[in-house]
Amino acid sequence: MTGRDRPAVGPRPLPAGPLDVIVVGLGALGSAAAWVLARAGARVLGLEQFELGHHRGASHDHARIIRRSYHTPAYVRLTGLAYRAWAELEWEAEERLVVTTGGLDLFPAGAAIPPGPYRSSLEACGLPHQWLDAAEVMRRWPAFRLDADVHGLWQPDAAMVPAARGTRLMQRLATGYGATLVSQAPVTAVRDLGGWVEVATADATFRAGRLLLCTDAWTGDLLAQLDAELPLVVTQEQFGYFRPADPAAFAVGRFPVWIWMDDPSFYGFPVWPDRALKAAQDVGGHQVTATTRGFDPDPAASQRLAGFLRTHLPAAGVHDHSATCLYTLTPDRDLVLGPLPGHDRVLVALGAAHGFKFAPLLGRVLADLALHGGTEVDIAPFAADRPALTAAEPEAHYLV
Repeated sequence: MTGRDRPAVGPRPLPAGPLDVIVVGLGALGSAAAWVLARAGARVLGLEQFELGHHRGASHDHARIIRRSYHTPAYVRLTGLAYRAWAELEWEAEERLVVTTGGLDLFPAGAAIPPGPYRSSLEACGLPHQWLDAAEVMRRWPAFRLDADVHGLWQPDAAMVPAARGTRLMQRLATGYGATLVSQAPVTAVRDLGGWVEVATADATFRAGRLLLCTDAWTGDLLAQLDAELPLVVTQEQFGYFRPADPAAFAVGRFPVWIWMDDPSFYGFPVWPDRALKAAQDVGGHQVTATTRGFDPDPAASQRLAGFLRTHLPAAGVHDHSATCLYTLTPDRDLVLGPLPGHDRVLVALGAAHGFKFAPLLGRVLADLALHGGTEVDIAPFAADRPALTAAEPEAHYLV
């Protein structure tokens, strides 16, 4: 029976006896892992401390960018695998999830994010792209207002993928394959027992052969229970919605996803799925923790975004509303994937605030690691004991 003909099921009783895998955190990465694990026949328990689909982390809201344009060939290849994984999820869910828009990376002269590595990485992987001057960018997309020294890197199959809806679909498929997903179940203790791992909530204690920590801004709290830590920084970010006077000018097919590759860095989307246009600053928020964060937008951040749009995208229109989210950042802005050093049965997954595009792929990677101890995907650069995560004073580079 495949995911296309297996019905979704309702909540199950808590499982008794040993489990194959416990997944803590049911945002995008945890939900993807639960889906692939359950599809493989594993006995899976997923624990979420809040309600499923909550707005306290990084997997909510309507859209994220998926793009092949990256600063290393390894990431370009990884995004190729991610596109395939999204296609697999679309097939199982019988829903269109990837909305192709094309993608435009905009580099002003002397940009803090240099264009060379992006262009050479696409070239090394043989992927189509174009290097456009400002006049050509504005000819193709008249909404932009750019200085003559700005250039655009155009990649035709960049797209949007749905955040909240995609996560919800992976949860539905996971339960359809037999996973037990439990909301409102904060983890109170994590123990590595050598041959098993043990996870406790207020209501029950569970044992499994493997534990997946997909807990984003809460990762440090759980690692501390295992006498481990990673040099993570959590920031409170926000995104704004704007109402253009002419929404058709920003429609899918007429307007791309875009990223301003400088410091500060901004990014945005076409009008989709309704008449509002989404834009945000990347890594512009204050450092917080998962418990000290707030939910009210920062007026200064709102002003920075609105000022950028007035200058470079004036037709974006009037501000409608803003919302907040959390970034959990590694010093090198690379993902974390794989065993926790000293705890081979504990796997850590962290998207470093650009991981949603990889979610279905990382679900397969995590399932492979949990069930088989390895994966065909090259995840060596994302190890939890790489130099950027073990240096005494790691230097942070967040713009990618």
